[in-house]
Amino acid sequence: MKIARLGELGREIPVVIAADSAGTEISYDARPVTATIDGAFLAGGGLAALRDALDNGTLSVLENADELRIGSPIARPNNVICIGMNYAAHAAESGALPPEIPVVFLKPNNTVAGPFDAAPIPPLAAKYDWEVELGVVIGREVNYLSTLEEAADAVAGYVIANDLSEREYQIPGAAGQWTKGKSLPKSTPLGPWFVPKEDTDANNLQLRSWVNGEPRQDSNTADLIFDVPTIVHHLSQYMVLEAGDVVLTGTPEGVALSGRFPYIQDGDVVEVEIAGLGRQRQEFFRAGITTAGTNNQGV
Repeated sequence: MKIARLGELGREIPVVIAADSAGTEISYDARPVTATIDGAFLAGGGLAALRDALDNGTLSVLENADELRIGSPIARPNNVICIGMNYAAHAAESGALPPEIPVVFLKPNNTVAGPFDAAPIPPLAAKYDWEVELGVVIGREVNYLSTLEEAADAVAGYVIANDLSEREYQIPGAAGQWTKGKSLPKSTPLGPWFVPKEDTDANNLQLRSWVNGEPRQDSNTADLIFDVPTIVHHLSQYMVLEAGDVVLTGTPEGVALSGRFPYIQDGDVVEVEIAGLGRQRQEFFRAGITTAGTNNQGV
C-alpha cells in the first residue's frame, strides 16, 4: 500500500495506491476515510482504516490520477527533524569524523514541497547541494522512550526526501550555521508517496541521486551509522515527537560538498530515488529577490 496526495497546491486529494490481481497499480480516492494525510489521521488509526477500506472494496478509483500534480504525501508536518553525517563516507567527504552520537538539526516545516515541483535556487546562493535521504514518519506522540522496541513502534512509515542545502550559508565564516543553510524555500521535497512500515524494510533500501542524468549518490540504508529505532529513541530524550513529524535520517556520500561535483546551477535537473519509496525530479531555477513577502511554498 502506498499513500499519496494528488492535485493542485492546497487542494490535494488523499489517495491509496495498490496493485490489482494483475499487478497493475491503481489509485483509489481515500476521501471516504480521511480529508487528508496528517498527524491526526496517523494518530487516530487512519492507516488501519485505509487498509480495511481497500480490502473491503469501498474505495472508488480516482479517475485521471496520473494527470494530477503530486504533492507531499504528508500534509505539512509540525516538525522536520534531521540527522547529520549519518553515513561514515559522507562524514569523511565533509571533513568530519563519524559522530559518536546523532547530530540533530531542524528544518522549518514551510520548506516541505512536492516531489516534482519546480525548485528555486536562492538568489544569492553559490553552493546549493542535493541530499537524498530516507524520511521517517512518526505515527504517535512520544517522548522519553525507554527502549528501541518502543521507538520502532512509534514509526508509521517512510518517505523519500531531498534535503537541499546551501553550503555557503551552512558552514563557513562567523555567521555560518546549519539553520541558515537548511531553511530555504522548497528545500525539502517529500514523496511521491508514503509507505507504511509494514510494507518495506528500512534497513535495506538503496538510495541514489543523479544530476542532469549523471550518477551522484549510490548507497544503502544498511550503511546508516544510527538506524531508525536508535534515532527515534535518541530524539525522544530531547523533544516531543508528534504524529506526522518527519525525521530525515542523513545522506550518503556523493554530494557537491565533496568537491567532486559542481553545485546545482540554473536549469539543472536533480533526481533522487529510494527503492520502494519512489523517485523525485526537480528542475531548478534561479529565484529573484522580491520586495514583498510571499508564502507559496506549498506541500
